[in-house]
Amino acid sequence: MARRGKTAARKVVNICAAALAAFGAASSPARADWRDDIGTFRIGIVAEPGGGNTIPGLSRLTDAYADALGMKVEFVVARDYAALIEAQASGRVQYAVYSALAYATALERCGCVEPLVAPVDADGAVGIRSVLVTRDGRLPDLAAMASHRIAIAPADNVGGALLPLAALSAEGVKIAQDSPFLARAASATAAETMLSGGEADGLFGWEPADADGQPARSRGTVARLEAAGIPEASLRLLWTSGLLRYGPHAVRSDLDPEAKRRLMVFLTNLRSQTPDVYDLLERAHSGGFAPAARKDYAMALAIVRRETAAKE
Repeated sequence: MARRGKTAARKVVNICAAALAAFGAASSPARADWRDDIGTFRIGIVAEPGGGNTIPGLSRLTDAYADALGMKVEFVVARDYAALIEAQASGRVQYAVYSALAYATALERCGCVEPLVAPVDADGAVGIRSVLVTRDGRLPDLAAMASHRIAIAPADNVGGALLPLAALSAEGVKIAQDSPFLARAASATAAETMLSGGEADGLFGWEPADADGQPARSRGTVARLEAAGIPEASLRLLWTSGLLRYGPHAVRSDLDPEAKRRLMVFLTNLRSQTPDVYDLLERAHSGGFAPAARKDYAMALAIVRRETAAKE
């Protein structure tokens, strides 16, 4: 009987030990903390022309991101967007600051990047649209382009050339870089001069717009034409493209959700809470950061795909 009692006691002890071990396994983290997985969070950014590998306010920016994420942060300065795209696609950086077209190129390259935020202008504009402008009714409508002379900016100009060609092609309009009705100008300003001087019947230009598509016409091509002396009443918009959103801050899609959440909170509150850091991070647009999504870059993707197809 005593022996049976000891055996039973051992069984109870073993069962308890197994239960405690199981409880310990269940209560311990299923995986290491995402910070441990990453080690050092790397942010990629393209160097400013003539800036070499230096970033103004680097120490301040690094500390701000480190505080937001609760981990070590390092900035990686890329020589150009091609190098930055390759660094993020390969996983060498988790986060990158892109132009709209560079982000679209990265998305085409690997499909592994997603935008978190993009900057906003002080007047609420979140990007630009291309516009077709005429003066004094010289061009009656979009369909009449082929029988008129349309001024267009240099081939690498985003708002005055790349965007209108991609957007119109997507709408089924027959237009190409070498369409005979297009009059290629040496600059965007020269294209405006062609319209104002009567050398062209229409002009592809640009205007800022907010997230709802409402224009901010205190800036852009029409505002420049008016400033050059053309009466507002003589100018007419015949067509506007979809919105090309300003370039985003993008992360790898496989980044831990908690890291994305922390970055989103940090960035969307940055201008109001730490304006000096915002000014270091974003110099062109002073209105703060707003959330961005892949769908916001449909126009950028259209441009990249059109340009890629033209080179093949």
